[in-house]
Amino acid sequence: MDTTPTIVIAEDEPGMLMLLEQCLKNHGYTIYTASDGREALQLIEQQSPDLILTDIMMPFTSGLDLIGIVRSSTQFTHIPIIVLSAIEEESTVMQAFHLGADDFVTKPFAPNELSIRVRRLLANYRHSSEPAAFA
Repeated sequence: MDTTPTIVIAEDEPGMLMLLEQCLKNHGYTIYTASDGREALQLIEQQSPDLILTDIMMPFTSGLDLIGIVRSSTQFTHIPIIVLSAIEEESTVMQAFHLGADDFVTKPFAPNELSIRVRRLLANYRHSSEPAAFA
């Protein structure tokens, strides 16, 4: 059984999508990419990834809508979500967190910082889903 963490990346800008994919593949993750929110939702249903990385401004289904849909499905509430966006408005950031995002990274970003955030979220979610040792 393959234990390599899987990540769905939803990003409509091709250059950024390629950069994200390569960065995370280099750190050992299995990556599935989507160029819009609708495609991302299909991938999430098919792959049940370990983490979702989404932009906010995308065609068909925005990143904020994607967060809301994922968090409203009991099947996917355990999946950590990182928002990656050039939008720095406090109201947008707060809305993303209110909908259930776990982290928010502003573009431009340092690839190593993103990698650390991904690794920490995956570790936190794995740890919190394990049964308590002294229950």
